[in-house]
Amino acid sequence: MTPTTAGALTRRATLALGAASLAAPALAQSPWPNRPVTLVVGFPPGGQTDFAARVLQNGLQQALGQPVVIDNRGGAGGNLGTETVLRARPDGYTLLVGNANPLVINPHTMPSMKFNPLELEPIGMMLTSGLIFAVHPSVPAKTVPEFAAWAKSKKGDVDYGSASAGSLSHVAMELFRARIGGPEMTHVPYRGSGPAMQDFIAGRFQIMCDGASVIAPFIQANQLRALMATTAERIPAFPDIPTAAEAGLDDFTVLAWIGLFAPKGTPPEIIQRANAAVNQACQDPAVRQNITSRGDMPGGGTPEELGGIMQRDHARWGEVVRANNIRAE
Repeated sequence: MTPTTAGALTRRATLALGAASLAAPALAQSPWPNRPVTLVVGFPPGGQTDFAARVLQNGLQQALGQPVVIDNRGGAGGNLGTETVLRARPDGYTLLVGNANPLVINPHTMPSMKFNPLELEPIGMMLTSGLIFAVHPSVPAKTVPEFAAWAKSKKGDVDYGSASAGSLSHVAMELFRARIGGPEMTHVPYRGSGPAMQDFIAGRFQIMCDGASVIAPFIQANQLRALMATTAERIPAFPDIPTAAEAGLDDFTVLAWIGLFAPKGTPPEIIQRANAAVNQACQDPAVRQNITSRGDMPGGGTPEELGGIMQRDHARWGEVVRANNIRAE
C-alpha cells in the first residue's frame, strides 16, 4: 500500500467516524413517542381500572401524537399485569394502568410475591373514587352510629361482603369495623364486585363498601341504603350521601385510585411527557363529565404526588392487614 493510498483510507475512516458520531446523538434523541404506546391493564375489560384506561385513551393519543393501545392482562389479583410492566423495557412504550390492590395491598396479603410494585415509576393519577359504605334495606340503621349499635346488638350475627379477600373493599371494611368499636362481623369474599353486588341486593349479607361508581347505581335504585362516603367532601353526583366526617368518623378519608406507571429506570423526560399527557387528557370537559357522572373524580397532578399516595396507602393498609391477619385467596 502506498503512502497516498493509506492517507486516503485514513481520511475516509475519519469521515465515516465523524458521520457516525453525528448520527448517534440524533438517534438517541429521537423524541418519545415515535410509535404506539401500550397501556397494560391488569384486569379484564369492564371494571373500573379498564374504564380509566379507556376514558383517557383518546386524550392520551391526542396529547402524545401516537396510537395508544390497551392490553388487558387480568390474573392473580392484578399481579400479572403489574409484573409484565415491571419486566418491560424502560423505554416508555409499555405502561401500566394500576390500582391500589396490586400495587400497595397485595404486597402485604401475598407474602410469596417475587416482585416489588413500589419499584414502578409513578407518572400521574388517572382517576380517584371515594368508597361508599352501604347496607341492605333490611338493616334498620340509617346512620353510622345506628349501624354500630345495631351490629353490636347482633352479637356476631352480621356478615359483610367484599370484592375478594385482600381487596380494598375488604381492608377498608376492617378499618371501618375497628373504628366503630369492633363489633363481631363475618367476612364473605367474592370473586369480583359484580357477583358480590348481586348477592348484596339479594340480602345474603348486610353491609359492604366499594367504589362510588360501582355501588351508587344500586343506591339510586333503592336496592341499597348509603351510610357514608369516604371522600373529604360530598360527592357531587351523590350530594345526599354524608362524608365519613359528617357521619362521625374523623380521619377516614379513603380513596380508590387508578394511576399510570412506567417500568423502573424509565428516563425522566419520558415520565414528564407522559405526565403532561395525563393532565391534558384529564382536563378534557367530555372526559371529566364521563368520569364525574359515575361518581368518580378526574385525576391529574405530579408523579411525586402519586408516589406519595402509594407510599401512604402502602403503610396504612399494611397495618390493617397485619392487625387482622388478612391473606388473599
